[in-house]
Amino acid sequence: MSESLFEMHDFDSENISFNDILGAIHPDDIDFVIRAENFLTKFFLERVSRKKLMSYKISYNHRARLKNGEYVLFNHQALMLTLDESGGYGKSLNIHTRIDHISNISNYKISLIGLHGEPSYMNLSIDGNTEDPKPFSKREIDIIRNIGDGLSSQEIAEKLFISEFTVKQHRKNILNKSDCKNTAQLIKNSILQGLI
Repeated sequence: MSESLFEMHDFDSENISFNDILGAIHPDDIDFVIRAENFLTKFFLERVSRKKLMSYKISYNHRARLKNGEYVLFNHQALMLTLDESGGYGKSLNIHTRIDHISNISNYKISLIGLHGEPSYMNLSIDGNTEDPKPFSKREIDIIRNIGDGLSSQEIAEKLFISEFTVKQHRKNILNKSDCKNTAQLIKNSILQGLI
């Protein structure tokens, strides 16, 4: 575990347990975290495949308690590193990034960021009342990241060896899929969900 975990939270570095980490989650967010993990298990079983679990970075936000007792918003990112013999969870890398400088309100959604060419699913609702998620293609993710780097449509086109018209069409599709009103909202949501 990173030393910063002990610096931010009031954990005993000699006797820390998984329950200590769960205990730092805001009481109003613990139900969301439990439901999110259940949703993820079902999503991989029913939609993606357990075999591809290590090809995704999982991201969602929740509030956690700091050493001073204050609760702030964190982005939780998890990447499976190994699976057990029966295809169940093995070891994972979990990164918690404090993001209260960007927002202090969780959107209570989950994003699955595809690695190794897998599609990405952004802002999934865990309540089950949404239509089939519209995944972002690898090309769309590349364009979002380039927008985040401040590149214009023309600069992105030159960098990716595609036409400016194609970039503009991708940008339009990305805004529709992400349900964002403009690029600023897209970038903010992409940061909150750990995409960029």
